[in-house]
Amino acid sequence: MWYVQIMNVHNLNGGGSETPDTYKSLLLLDEISKGEPMSQRDLSRKLNIALGLVNSYIKNLVSKGYITIKAIPAKRYAYYLTPKGFAEKTRLTYHHLQNFTNLYREARMDFKELFSSLYKDGAKSVVFAGADESAEIAYLSLQEFDIRFAGIVDIEPAGKDFFKYKVMPLENIKDIDADFIIVSSFLKRDRVYKKLIDEGIRPEKVKSIFTLTYESPNALNNETGRK
Repeated sequence: MWYVQIMNVHNLNGGGSETPDTYKSLLLLDEISKGEPMSQRDLSRKLNIALGLVNSYIKNLVSKGYITIKAIPAKRYAYYLTPKGFAEKTRLTYHHLQNFTNLYREARMDFKELFSSLYKDGAKSVVFAGADESAEIAYLSLQEFDIRFAGIVDIEPAGKDFFKYKVMPLENIKDIDADFIIVSSFLKRDRVYKKLIDEGIRPEKVKSIFTLTYESPNALNNETGRK
C-alpha cells in the first residue's frame, strides 16, 4: 500500500540505502545553499526542526565535508556548501523526486480504486477531511469520476486555499451535504478520523485508502486506571 511508501519518501528512505534523517539533511543543505548567514536557531525556526537536532545535523554534515562554517560578527556563523556538499544535495534531490514519482503513481491508483468503488455503489458526492499533499492527489483522482466534490474540512486553522476551494473547520462537517467523507490526509489521518467520530459521524460513512484507527477516551482512561 502507498501509505507505507509515503513514510519512506518522507524519510528519503525508499531505496533502502538512506537513513531516516536524510530528508532533514536535504532541507538543511538546500537552505544553506542559498548563501544567507543564518544561526542554527534561524534554521530551526525556518525548517521547523528542533534546535538540538539542527546542531546534530550540522555537526554530521561538517564531519562529512558537505558544509564549512565561518564566524561572523555578533556571535553568528555563516554556513557554506562545499563542492562535495553541492553534489550530495543534487543526489538527495534526485532520490527524493524519484521516490515522490513512485508515491504519486501508487496514491493515484489507490484513490482511483476507492472512487470507482464508491461510484459503482451509487455515491454522488464526497467531502474531504484533511488538507495536505495526499488530499491534492485525491482531488485530481476524483476528477475522473462523476462524483461531486462538496468541499474540504480540516482540524488545522481553516481559510487556506485548496485548489479553488477554501478549507473549512472540521466542526462544519455536519452542515455539508455529501454521501461520504474521505479522510484525505495521511499524516493527520488518525486525528482527523477521531475528530469525525467525536463529532458524531457514523464510521460507515467515512472512507479512506489509509488504515484508520480510533482510540476512545474511555479506553484510554481504563488503560490508565489499570496502571
